[in-house]
Amino acid sequence: MTDLAPHELRILVAVEEEGAFTAAATRLGTTQSAVSHAVRGCERKLGAVLFERGRHGARPTEAGARAVAYARRLLRLMAAMRAEVRSTNTDEPLTGTLRIVAFRSAAAHLLPPVLSRLAERHPGLSARVRIVREVGRGAAGEVADGRADLALATLNADGPPPVPGVVAARLYEETYALAHPRGHAEPRRLPLVDWEENCGSYTRSWWRRQDWIPPATVDVEDDAVAVSMVAQGLGMAIMPATALLGAPTGLAVTPLEPDPPSRLVGYVTTPELAPTPPVRALIRELRDLPLPEGLTPAR
Repeated sequence: MTDLAPHELRILVAVEEEGAFTAAATRLGTTQSAVSHAVRGCERKLGAVLFERGRHGARPTEAGARAVAYARRLLRLMAAMRAEVRSTNTDEPLTGTLRIVAFRSAAAHLLPPVLSRLAERHPGLSARVRIVREVGRGAAGEVADGRADLALATLNADGPPPVPGVVAARLYEETYALAHPRGHAEPRRLPLVDWEENCGSYTRSWWRRQDWIPPATVDVEDDAVAVSMVAQGLGMAIMPATALLGAPTGLAVTPLEPDPPSRLVGYVTTPELAPTPPVRALIRELRDLPLPEGLTPAR
């Protein structure tokens, strides 16, 4: 089998992201026929159909989605290789852009001091941060698919990384608590305000044992919206510590004793990017971060 060339990798990524051969050709400054020819060549080399063609445009097959994920990662590694070799030869400072994804509360409360220190020590490095909901493949899936260099993601207490093809390490553990309107005498009797990312594998078994938790009256997509609604007296919510940082004044927090649920949070990257200097520098800052109240270093 002949290996795919860099221009073929770029074409696969462009077709997947644009959803059509013509749009991919426009993006790459070439013709639709050249893109179509290159994709057929990739399919011959890999021995699989990579895109379904039709009136809808071009949609990746299951094999195509895997191929595009590898293409993104290979292109990113080639870019990292150029930067690292240049830095090694000339003692230049670290430069480039780190692509970071994180769930909302981690991005809002943990990344800012990390990125501030990273910028002080490595002014040539910049960061592009996206918030990703922790549903489905979540933040770790963005790394596995080559769309991010590192993710702050929720991790399983035991077992493999959240998705195949990545490496993960624990950073901290955070406890869940009962959030409710300040001054309410019986907060456990309030309606439940819930959010779609809640009740993952780390809380599901605990949740099933609680006969006092009613079905959700309000279900929202974002933990910050849930906290705001609770502060306005619309109910109570069961929230992790990071989601309660900087909570409104109308909100009170009561521990879920005696055995509160908790979740593990860590970083996820790829085996090939983990040893690169920019990612190593980011990991060092993450590990040195002083943790806010309610978070403890992961064991």
